[in-house]
Amino acid sequence: MTVDRNFPETSAETSLDQILTKARTHFEWQDRPLPEGTVERLYAAVRMGPTSANCSPARFVFVESPEAKERLLPCLSSGNREKTRTAPLTVIIAHDPQFHDHLPELFPHADAKSWFVSSPEFAAETALRNGSLQGAYLMLAARAMGLDVGAMSGFTPDAVREAFLAESGWQPNFIVNIGYGRPEALFDRSPRLDFATACRRV
Repeated sequence: MTVDRNFPETSAETSLDQILTKARTHFEWQDRPLPEGTVERLYAAVRMGPTSANCSPARFVFVESPEAKERLLPCLSSGNREKTRTAPLTVIIAHDPQFHDHLPELFPHADAKSWFVSSPEFAAETALRNGSLQGAYLMLAARAMGLDVGAMSGFTPDAVREAFLAESGWQPNFIVNIGYGRPEALFDRSPRLDFATACRRV
């Protein structure tokens, strides 16, 4: 069977290794700053990932300054505080419940805004699903840029809302630390489900 590829198979395998198959979740970080412009480059890549009707509901709070870190740490579970304190960059992945206000610009092909204004439940489901997708795009983009990531869900949502999101009305989803990890701190990789357990072909 002939497979049409835009790049050699070895390049594809190397890319997959970097962003998925050999990448690890990091929790200890080198004392090494991120390159200038990292935040802007990350978002420039993330915003190009597909979302339904180009709705783009994710919102990102890039926590960089020591003062902002000190505000965030009490919002986290105790096991997540040190890994966050030492990470060069922490990102609060949130979503905007009013994402549909931007749809006349983002999806001019139809009156998509009306789909969500008429159904708050549909809007909330769409925001969470697509915002989660965009959060995953951010993690993969960071890895593609040669960075390491560590995603976390151990935090108090109300505290994060009050400390960082109250004025915007955005809703927190999960948190990601980004930097250069310390491979020597990693434990052996945990197993994954095999194809027969996790997949069905129909």
